[in-house]
Amino acid sequence: MGLETKLGNLGIVTTSLEKMVNWGRTGAMWPMLFGLACCAIEMMSSQAPDYDMSRFGMELMRASPRQSDLMIVAGRLSRKMAPVLRRLYDQMPAPKWVVSMGDCASCGGVFNNYAIVQGVDEIVPVDVYVAGCPPRPEALIHGIMTLHEKVKGEKFKDWA
Repeated sequence: MGLETKLGNLGIVTTSLEKMVNWGRTGAMWPMLFGLACCAIEMMSSQAPDYDMSRFGMELMRASPRQSDLMIVAGRLSRKMAPVLRRLYDQMPAPKWVVSMGDCASCGGVFNNYAIVQGVDEIVPVDVYVAGCPPRPEALIHGIMTLHEKVKGEKFKDWA
């Protein structure tokens, strides 16, 4: 009636420490809220029951950078807000990842002027870009799954 009856006679399961650590990191990413424009509505809806990002271990979005390891930049970033974004990124504990959500965050979108940063990667390093204006929640979830695949392939020597 216990666990052994459900698993059968598996014996010993082996894996590397690197794979176990990366698996644990993908199952417990805590995203930080950084919604700047209309993409933030789609980011919020990805937490709703229809899409349910909690199945990936993201139970809730954190408002504090010290409690999160994934920054989702959703929307256009103004030059005035860029130092705040960098400060929050610097306060996040390592390892940390960034997802650029939407065309405005990725390349400035239709706002080609002096007041809007033409891509968040000018301010912080971006790991995954999610395209769309605004991207659907499915696209954000696909971007997070892409990030999970990237994290699962990381090596210990790359962390130093």
